[in-house]
Amino acid sequence: MLPHINSSFMADLTHFDPNSIGNTNFNIFGLPSTEEEARLVIMPIPWEVTVSYRGGTARAPDRIFNASFQVDLFDAEFADEWRKGIFMRDINEKILTKSDYLRKEAELYINFISQGDDINDNKFMCKTLKDINAGSLFLNDWVYQQAKGLLDNGKLVALLGGDHSTPLGFIKALADQHNEFAVLQIDAHCDLRKCYEGFDYSHASIMYNVLEQVPQVKKLVQVGPRDYCQEEAEYINASNNRVKCFFDREIKEALYEGATWKTITQAIVDQLPAHVYISFDVDGLDPKLCPCTGTPVYGGLELEQVFYLFKNIIASGRKIIGFDVNETGVSNNEWDENVAARILFKLSNMLLHCNAK
Repeated sequence: MLPHINSSFMADLTHFDPNSIGNTNFNIFGLPSTEEEARLVIMPIPWEVTVSYRGGTARAPDRIFNASFQVDLFDAEFADEWRKGIFMRDINEKILTKSDYLRKEAELYINFISQGDDINDNKFMCKTLKDINAGSLFLNDWVYQQAKGLLDNGKLVALLGGDHSTPLGFIKALADQHNEFAVLQIDAHCDLRKCYEGFDYSHASIMYNVLEQVPQVKKLVQVGPRDYCQEEAEYINASNNRVKCFFDREIKEALYEGATWKTITQAIVDQLPAHVYISFDVDGLDPKLCPCTGTPVYGGLELEQVFYLFKNIIASGRKIIGFDVNETGVSNNEWDENVAARILFKLSNMLLHCNAK
């Protein structure tokens, strides 16, 4: 049974002007809610230890927070949902420091194995890999405890990464409350590699770990993958339809041949059960939208297409139970962070709408 929500804790917005400039003395999006008052709490996870290409995602939560004050609060489709309260917790500096330290270790390790060297011949590299895997396990447990505490207190929860390894603990916490749900993954990659580069909890292994460790996830529906390996293709084919992938190439070819995005969207929605968790890797989008993402790939989706899909999930009567936004890079002009802030706001409104009391 889900916890009872006490609506008396909602923020007093009597003197708050949603049409004014974002007040940086307030919380994310310039909203005056405290954590106690907010219906939705965003957990920022400044972590990027196992990224395999470009770094920067650990700093993204703070940068997205800063960009959020430029987001207009009026949402024509989900008006006033923000009034229920959205709050983002402070960046945990100990987690960020741990990520920075282990990331330097991971860079040395990745450079070592990329030259074809065997780590079994190098005691330092063996220890490095052990330390990284232990650190990632610590992060997963920490995220689980943070998310569980919020969920048990009746909060809606969202996660803001960081790299794509970060939401595993959150998904496990949701599984404590939901016996059956799907993960809808927006991504340029399948993230179904087992122990990629030797990392038990690589960002490229997140969905493999979800499927192997969270039996409550009955379905994984992937939209937009266009860069994946044979191992992942074989895993999908052997999944007995637990994984359904709408590859970017197949989507584009269907559109070229006369299909509409509406019909494709309906086919995606039909794969989903009643409860849906959304995992949004921004590299699933056309790279023009978030060019500084960690592992960009040409092609991808327009943001309007993705929002249209989410809207149709809600229109079908299905419920969004949580979400993450991850793999946002750090840009020179806050463009990536600006786009990510708008993704975060739209998904927050949708989550609040689906869980109205």
